[in-house]
Amino acid sequence: MADLSLLQDSQEDTDGFGVDGFSSESDAIIVPSVLDFVSQDEMLTPLGRLDKYISSENVFNRQMVARSLLDTLRAVSEDEHECVSVLERIDRLADDSEPTVRAELMEQIPHIAIFCQENRPSIPFAFSKYLLPIVVRYLADQNNLVRKTSQAALLVLLEQELIERGDVESLVCPVLVDLTAPDSNDDVKTEAMAIICKMAPMVGKDITERLFLPRFCEMCCDCRMFHVRKVCAANFGDICSVVGGEATEELLLPRFFQLCSDNVWGVRKACAECFMTVSSATSPEVRRTKLSSLFISLISDPSRWVRQAAFQSLGQFISTFASPTSNVGQYFRDEGEWSGSQTHSTNTDATPETPAVCPQQDHDPHDPSGCEEQDAADVAEEGGGEQTAEVLSADESCCADADSQKCLHEEEEEEETQPSPEPSEEQEPPAAAQDIPEQELFNSFHYWRTPIPQIDLDLELQEDNKRPSAPALGRKQLEELIENLEPHIDDPDVKAQVDVLTAALRATVLDSGLEDAFLEPRAAQSNPFSSQRPSEHLSPDIQRRDSSLHMTRDDDDSDVSDSSLNAEDERRSKHQDVVPQALLDQYLSMTDPSRAQTVDMEIAKHCAYSLPGVALTLGRQNWHCLRDTYETLASDMQWKVRRTLAFSIHELALILGDQLTAAHLVPIFNSFLKDLDEVRIGVLKHLYDFLKLLHQDTRRKYLYQLQEFLVTDNSRNWRFRSELSEQLVLLLELYSAQDVHDYLRPLALCLCTDRVSSVRWTSYRLVSEIIRKLSSCSSLLVSFLGELVDKFCHSQKWSSRQAFAFVCQLSIEEECLSLDQFSEHLLPPLLQLASDPVPNVRVLLAKTLRQTLLEREYFLKSSNCQQEALEHTLVSLQTDVDKDVKYFASIHPGSTRLNEDAMSTTSSTY
Repeated sequence: MADLSLLQDSQEDTDGFGVDGFSSESDAIIVPSVLDFVSQDEMLTPLGRLDKYISSENVFNRQMVARSLLDTLRAVSEDEHECVSVLERIDRLADDSEPTVRAELMEQIPHIAIFCQENRPSIPFAFSKYLLPIVVRYLADQNNLVRKTSQAALLVLLEQELIERGDVESLVCPVLVDLTAPDSNDDVKTEAMAIICKMAPMVGKDITERLFLPRFCEMCCDCRMFHVRKVCAANFGDICSVVGGEATEELLLPRFFQLCSDNVWGVRKACAECFMTVSSATSPEVRRTKLSSLFISLISDPSRWVRQAAFQSLGQFISTFASPTSNVGQYFRDEGEWSGSQTHSTNTDATPETPAVCPQQDHDPHDPSGCEEQDAADVAEEGGGEQTAEVLSADESCCADADSQKCLHEEEEEEETQPSPEPSEEQEPPAAAQDIPEQELFNSFHYWRTPIPQIDLDLELQEDNKRPSAPALGRKQLEELIENLEPHIDDPDVKAQVDVLTAALRATVLDSGLEDAFLEPRAAQSNPFSSQRPSEHLSPDIQRRDSSLHMTRDDDDSDVSDSSLNAEDERRSKHQDVVPQALLDQYLSMTDPSRAQTVDMEIAKHCAYSLPGVALTLGRQNWHCLRDTYETLASDMQWKVRRTLAFSIHELALILGDQLTAAHLVPIFNSFLKDLDEVRIGVLKHLYDFLKLLHQDTRRKYLYQLQEFLVTDNSRNWRFRSELSEQLVLLLELYSAQDVHDYLRPLALCLCTDRVSSVRWTSYRLVSEIIRKLSSCSSLLVSFLGELVDKFCHSQKWSSRQAFAFVCQLSIEEECLSLDQFSEHLLPPLLQLASDPVPNVRVLLAKTLRQTLLEREYFLKSSNCQQEALEHTLVSLQTDVDKDVKYFASIHPGSTRLNEDAMSTTSSTY
């Protein structure tokens, strides 16, 4: 307004004058007035300027006031009275009607709080009296932006520990609890519950249990707002970790069970994602008896998204079964044989923790949603007679509630009539095992499989006659379901259900025809063509639809009984007593191709990612449970799956030990070496970590394959070669000096001539380490140093001659060889570089002489035969025509370092 009045006055004073007269006189009137106006604003005190703009009608002015509050406080920080006046005006600005002004103010609150904390003597109790009430009040603001900003500010204040514990308990917590009341606004309630969950780890167990836990349990059962339940489910693990195991099992677990069965799939998905954290807060007994069955229900959830989250968390959940007091699977033994009791254990007793029969008794066997998860795993099993037993086990595991006790009774009768499959510790090993050749001593067939029992066919026939055949009603019902789903076979989910139902139907037929399978060997003696495929009982349509699931049989004289027993033996070898068997079965089924269609296209990658944790939990004595799954993942069509395994194979080797690694991981490791670069890089990054776990003879075989890493799919992938250089430095300690000279030396020299500067500089350090390794053998050292002089010092490329100077400098600083050896073999050719035509070479030579060699007393002694030549070379460099050479040869810049100087010298040329 003042500017407008000045312009009006000047307009009146210049009426009647021409343009020329107006311009000359108006300049003298307007310009000083404007400057006076600006100077008056600048002459105001910080408080005066604050009062002027805080009441401005312009919103931008008030935003500017909020943004400049910290500067105002710093300007008046020495006067306590003025600081208090600024804080009082902040309280007045907090009542601004414009949401953007309040949001801007809230963004400045953490910075102001830090300033008040640093100047606490001048501004006592400033934060708790003036600032914290504003933050708490804005938590219930009507504007969403203001609420979000205040929530973020509150978390920052708690993380920085700027709020006193008493203020948290008396001012913050009650407000948050009130905001989550049933009659509160829906959005405010959801946001307040999220803040409570994030605050719990910061405020500790005591405040959380007294103030937050009752309301948290109440919000878990909020029937009206599923958003609140979803927030509770997503943060359930954090709350359990804070309150501890006792409160978790008494108060939180019942709520968690309700959330896992919520009618909104997003809530159940959130429960699956935090399942591992919840499990970590419970006791092993609760984890095994309650949470495992709850997790199985999430894996078989109707929603694909819930199943996807559950399978992603499955490996993490299994890892919580590892004993916290012992290193599961991390025991090391002397070189010798595995005892049968150590290496193998089977679940022959149907205990509550690991039920051997009917692990899913809550589902109808004819309900595709109930049996889908178990059947899909069994259908994907490949093999000849083994598949018969797998399908049978799937059919038995999906028995109904009415038949569950009957199945258990039959299993107990079979265990009483059959001999124990596992020898006790007192029993001697079989006589055949004593005559095993040395190279077959650790064959998995001898030690990882349960002994095949002697079967009395008459007794087996009696037991089979006791077994009731599958009811015809169930078979008809399965056929009807398949017919109903046929029109929708194009849907991947429907196709997977049809496959499962077909397998169940085939298992029903196989169950009724099992007696003929066991009687077949006797009949085959008189009629070798009497064997009949069980699948012939199926209808032609089912046979065509099930062609991919039929058993593959050899045309030799192997009988059905042997293959069935081998399949049973293979099935029992998957049992262990560390984790519930149902969880492990579901984990092993993650490699089933049908899972990719019905759950997640990257489910195999999640399985590969968590496999080392599962292996550590089970221990090396149960590696046989995971071996087939690991081999399946290693041959997966997706390179991301193989890449994940390649990055963790060294960790798995550490868990399994040297002998299991040599038997089972080395072949897979070799296949990764020939894979894509995306997979090979995982092996290369941990090449040293893996090879150091192998026996010396096995490790030495890889010397011939190291040169293959020089060849990549993309020649521009220089980071691959740089990583090879770094790994070769580590590998030097694993091999003898002769092996280093014969195999690693050519690789190092090849990398020293790489097109990329970064690869070359890393390789120069590798060369210096090779010099250290060969220093123990004088003949090899002299040969290698002579090769360095010929290929680098006398090279036609100036970069190679510069590299020779750098290697010499590095060898002295890292003490890779003795000074006598250096003076004899490297110093004379190094001094010859003083006459090099390239200034960059002479610069690095000057640095090497001044900063490295002359720092050693050895080169300052008059008795040293090279001292005269060294001084003469240094004098010639001090009079060099290049000013940089003259500078580094004349003085000793103490702040410069080796790598920085060397790299900076040549940075402009690469």
